[in-house]
Amino acid sequence: MIIDGLPGGGAEKVVLTLSKGLIERGHRVSLFSLRAVCDYAIPPGLDYQIIEDGCRQPWRKLTELSRRAESLDRAIVQSEKEQGSFDLVVSHLHKTDRIVSRCRHLAPEKTWFCLHGVFSASYLARRKGFSLWLKKIKTRRIYQHRNVIGVSQYVVNDLKRSFAVQPKHERIIFNPFDFDAVHAAASQPCEMAGEPYLIHVGRFHETKRHDRLLRAYAKSGIAAPLVLIGQGNDEAVNEVKKLATTLGIQDRVIFKGFMPNPYPWIRHAKMLVVSSDSEGFGNVLVEALICQVPVVSTRCPGGPVSIMTGELARGLANLDADSLAATMADVWSKPPDVSRLDLQAYSIEAICKQYIALTAH
Repeated sequence: MIIDGLPGGGAEKVVLTLSKGLIERGHRVSLFSLRAVCDYAIPPGLDYQIIEDGCRQPWRKLTELSRRAESLDRAIVQSEKEQGSFDLVVSHLHKTDRIVSRCRHLAPEKTWFCLHGVFSASYLARRKGFSLWLKKIKTRRIYQHRNVIGVSQYVVNDLKRSFAVQPKHERIIFNPFDFDAVHAAASQPCEMAGEPYLIHVGRFHETKRHDRLLRAYAKSGIAAPLVLIGQGNDEAVNEVKKLATTLGIQDRVIFKGFMPNPYPWIRHAKMLVVSSDSEGFGNVLVEALICQVPVVSTRCPGGPVSIMTGELARGLANLDADSLAATMADVWSKPPDVSRLDLQAYSIEAICKQYIALTAH
């Protein structure tokens, strides 16, 4: 496994859950992190290596990708010398992919790029003219005729459509969830247990659309408090706090910051809401359903539509505050029964099998 770093995000948690699951099933796993940042516990038995870039030259940006690819190559060669060659290499997140695609030591046939997000939303949304054209060309160069994993069908279709990429092989593999670990973590105390509240879990980033969430909450007529769990820079958090004040809901919006274990808060919530413009997968939706909590989400590009099927589809809203408000009010007053859902497609057992099958593709 190769990733840019392990700050408190969804893709980072997926990599650690997957690594832990593979180790528990008898496989040897190395995780190469390209930065020293780590907000999560490292699973026992994981060969965790940090490949930091120590270059301080003024022109370091110009040579960053090739320089870091060489460092990663050296670390992988050394690791294989000591422990034997890798059967599977999975690169996670676009910044990592840019470096891994330049690694000379990694055989293309056993290297897979895992797409965790909707690339057009993340990388093309605010670009125009030459900048837009250049980003498309650079992105196509990384993934063209390479092996690609999508956490939802949408993310792969988006890469092919928006960047004219034709992968060599493509697979759709959902994000893995260790149900027992989620239940155990969710059983920890929560200071608001027994009180009705709704919750949003996600970093303070413009694609998460906290502004839409707050406007919808203000319009929904729901009197119970809204708990926000997630980290972000001070400017982003202060913007959301300012909007809460403008909307007159500041006394009902509770900012909890980043939590390594948000599960007790999810478990005791009456409803979880996703308000994003795009979600590669939508981890928190499955996590809430594992905790038997009703969910509401925007019908955004990505995973939510494939997760919220059947009776859960009633919780899908259009990408505007009015629709989200109406959907929140509806699910709040008439919650669906989420106690007997079949979530096995997201189990760590099922997902590990699909990753191991890549070694024989």
